[in-house]
Amino acid sequence: MSITLIYPTPDAGWAGQRLDDVLRRSLAGREVRVARRAEELSGLAGQRLLLALPLGDTGVNLEYMRMLARLRKEPELLRGCTAGLVVDGAGELFTKSAAAEAALALNMAGCALVGRPLVEGTGSLVNFAVQAQNLGAGLMGAYHHAVQELAGRVEGEIFPKRERPEVLVLHASSHHTSNTIDLWSSVREKLEGRCTIREIGLRNGTLFDCSGCPYTMCLHFGEQGGCFYGGVMRDEVYPAVRAADALVLLCPNYNDALSANLTAFINRLTALFRQTRFYDKAVFAIVVSGYSGGDVVARQVVAAMNMNKSFYLPPNFALIETANNPGEALSLPGIQSRLDAFGQNILNTLCL
Repeated sequence: MSITLIYPTPDAGWAGQRLDDVLRRSLAGREVRVARRAEELSGLAGQRLLLALPLGDTGVNLEYMRMLARLRKEPELLRGCTAGLVVDGAGELFTKSAAAEAALALNMAGCALVGRPLVEGTGSLVNFAVQAQNLGAGLMGAYHHAVQELAGRVEGEIFPKRERPEVLVLHASSHHTSNTIDLWSSVREKLEGRCTIREIGLRNGTLFDCSGCPYTMCLHFGEQGGCFYGGVMRDEVYPAVRAADALVLLCPNYNDALSANLTAFINRLTALFRQTRFYDKAVFAIVVSGYSGGDVVARQVVAAMNMNKSFYLPPNFALIETANNPGEALSLPGIQSRLDAFGQNILNTLCL
């Protein structure tokens, strides 16, 4: 199997010099096709992709902006593709935010992303300090190794399907007033009969956020399948996550952010993540904003659950809607067709 390298030409030649070297070394021996301009994104459906983004010192790449416009305009452009990302910058800023933006755009154009799809090269490469120590290599050597490992996973990843997949739904909303739960209830009707569904409400008073245990303490409790803080996370959520083939997060937009309890869930998931990876588990989301900003919340889910916690991102992983008053979401124009498509996407992703 080959990889298509989407490698937008940098604004200044120097901005791509380090990334040129990293890609040359890390992809040596692989069959690689290269697309450097937005016009070359046509005809990529079904391929394995590596987006390599040289940002320079401003966090901007104008050719990438042209690519981004195509991705946002053409929702079928990358149908059936699977991707990873390499983002290289000259400073310490912009790499992660650019990656989250790119990941969501790829996904909304029909592309899946492997778990932990991002290799990030900041200007100093200090973000590779731990990996370099573990490998007994320098910072640049760790960078090369990470890109090589990512390319291998992108090229060979096969997402599992089940006869009757387990779906875990997490929310922190009221059933009486939540537009997000209204939308999920409609999607659930489509899944019942083919999936085993479990819902857990992370309501106020049932979940405490992580206070930052030392690494060794977190690892110790994680190896025992628990967490120092115990509670619903240890007793219900951890076992449910282990058993699940997919998570569906119900995400109302609170001040352009995930709710506090969903954020606490992600933070507390670290103890479980210490002892296992979630590469074979999918994450979906239903995002509802009162006025705007659904894409901001969706990018947070991508960054936290896909880039950090290693859940894979199925194509079109998020249903993103805008509704303010209780009950309004189910009366949005065209909502039923979007709900049907979202439910069918979950079934197509998970079921044999």
